[in-house]
Amino acid sequence: MKSYRKWALGTLAGLLALLFCCGLFVFAVDPCFYYRSPADGRGVFFNERYQDAGLAKNTDADTVLLGTSMVANYRVSQVEQTFGGTAVKLTIPDGYLSEFDDAMKMEWRCHHPSRVIFGLDTNILVRDESQKTGAMPDYLYDANPLNDARYLLNKDTLYYSIYTLLARKWGTTEPVDEAFTWDKTVYWAKDTALAGYQRPKASGKALPADDYRRNVDANLAVIENWITSHPDTEFDIFFPPYSILYWDKERRLGETDAVFAALDQAFSALLAYDNVKLFYFPSDREIVTDLNNYGDYIHHSGQVCSKVLAMLKTGEFRVTEENRKEILANWRAFVVNYDYDAIWNGAGA
Repeated sequence: MKSYRKWALGTLAGLLALLFCCGLFVFAVDPCFYYRSPADGRGVFFNERYQDAGLAKNTDADTVLLGTSMVANYRVSQVEQTFGGTAVKLTIPDGYLSEFDDAMKMEWRCHHPSRVIFGLDTNILVRDESQKTGAMPDYLYDANPLNDARYLLNKDTLYYSIYTLLARKWGTTEPVDEAFTWDKTVYWAKDTALAGYQRPKASGKALPADDYRRNVDANLAVIENWITSHPDTEFDIFFPPYSILYWDKERRLGETDAVFAALDQAFSALLAYDNVKLFYFPSDREIVTDLNNYGDYIHHSGQVCSKVLAMLKTGEFRVTEENRKEILANWRAFVVNYDYDAIWNGAGA
């Protein structure tokens, strides 16, 4: 019996020692920057949902740039040059509003940014959360310090720690300015854009104009809570410039009326706040009809990112209560009457 107890205690002590060593290793490497910012402004960037928590927690920035993969190719340095001060970029690919809410709760719990620039995708605006996965590590974003154990004693973060350590050894770290950017790996051209677009068959049916209303209400409620809870923060909310192919897709799926109703709903809600500036860049015809700016039907090049930042600064394509109806009416007339088939026969974009 004594030998069995001795074996059990020895095994338990060994397991505890192993767990302690694993936790200490993760803490020392800190692959998600949860305890400290990237050393020397360089890091190994591999997963936005994991690493945004640390970037939000440990970067005291004047401006927060927030968005999906549509915002990934913006550089922090460009934001700082455009608006002054310091900036941090928090991107969540194919993110849901609840995930952005987690990131911003962490940001506001630790800092007080004076500006939030939010790229509000139309696709995000109109959908519900039924398809959201469990990819977001909620324990990194909540206010419970006891949950840190799930970061330190986690097979995923252990793997990320080993990967980070090897990347540092191999000298493959990147500056924070290039974090999660991927525009240099894409050939931005019409052929690339068309190759990344699966043109749907025409449905012959139209969604009711109010089909997205409930989803839009729920998503706007998250954003409006940010706005009302932080009245001293300026919110520059912009719709990224999806290409003209997006509107071809919406037309063929019969979703055009529902999308424009959702946009009108969002414009009306967001323009009610004094600390909001709203921009609608999809109506920049020069950008959206030139498919050489795109790598698929929505994602645009880093050059377009620079143009968007400049327009945010100068106020181009800003939506106001006075012009919102006109902006939507003019853009609707354009996309409804556009000759989409000409794109494929060589006469269009």
